[in-house]
Amino acid sequence: MPDLEAEDQKLVVLARSSRARIQAPEGAAVRDTDGRTYAAGTVDQPSFKLTALQAAVAAALSSGAEGIEAAAVVSEEGLLKGASVHAVRDIAKYAPIILAAPDGTVLEVLER
Repeated sequence: MPDLEAEDQKLVVLARSSRARIQAPEGAAVRDTDGRTYAAGTVDQPSFKLTALQAAVAAALSSGAEGIEAAAVVSEEGLLKGASVHAVRDIAKYAPIILAAPDGTVLEVLER
C-alpha cells in the first residue's frame, strides 16, 4: 500500500465522506490545479448514471476548474471503472488516481 501525502489523503477522506453520506457504492474527490477540492457520490437515476469520479470531475469543471491535479475513488468493488479513469484522463493525462477501500486503505495508485 502506497503512503500518501497529506493533500492526497484528504481526497480519500472526502471520497469516503461522500460515499457514506449518501450510502453510495462509490465516493470520489478531485483536487484541481488551483488546490480546490470537489467531492461526489455515485449518481444512479433512471435517465442518467455517473460514476462518483465522473460526478466529481463534472463538479470541478462546472465550477471553472482548468485542470485536475489528483483524484481519489473509494469503492466497495475495489476496482477503478474505465469511465472514471477516462473522466480524469480527458483533462489530466498524468494525474494520479487513488483507489481506496471503504475503510480508507489505499489499494492502488494509477499514475497513467
